[in-house]
Amino acid sequence: MGKIAKKELKEQIILGIDPGTNIMGYGLILVRGNKYEPLQYGVIHLKKYGSHELKLKKIFERITGIIDEFLPDKVALEAPFYGQNVQSMLKLGRAQGVAMAAALARDIPIAEYSPKKVKQSVTGNGNASKEQVAEMLKTLLKIESIPKLLDATDALAVALCHHFHDGRLQSRGRSAGWKSFLEENPDRIK
Repeated sequence: MGKIAKKELKEQIILGIDPGTNIMGYGLILVRGNKYEPLQYGVIHLKKYGSHELKLKKIFERITGIIDEFLPDKVALEAPFYGQNVQSMLKLGRAQGVAMAAALARDIPIAEYSPKKVKQSVTGNGNASKEQVAEMLKTLLKIESIPKLLDATDALAVALCHHFHDGRLQSRGRSAGWKSFLEENPDRIK
């Protein structure tokens, strides 16, 4: 069997996660060579838990359960983005960290992608709306209907982004480092 045929037979499952402290999206895709299909996607509802600590515990339990059920080969997460509220970003970062810890506890490699990178990878437009991402996924993954909560399709987009970029060095922009960051984010300098 030739090298190309073996590569095409390779299967892997990628778990994509759209971190959140009230709603966390997850999506699993099965990849066979260059073909991919959705396995499952949905959301983890966290609003009903009173404390942030309890939400973190539930995130760990649910992500661990998904990992144990589907045995993904890789986990990809959307990176938190800086908004106006620093406390919200800190909480979101903790949620992402707990999801990462669940994967790392099972020795599953993780990757992180900026929201812009995910949108660019799936739609060709880094500024696409959640609705545009969902519509493109409907076509790419042959999903019959878009779920009510778009956190689920966002998570599928993260998994698909990872498939498209797997094996390539990830950095946010042309080159890593503070100089590059400052050049790409002049509005963040005060």
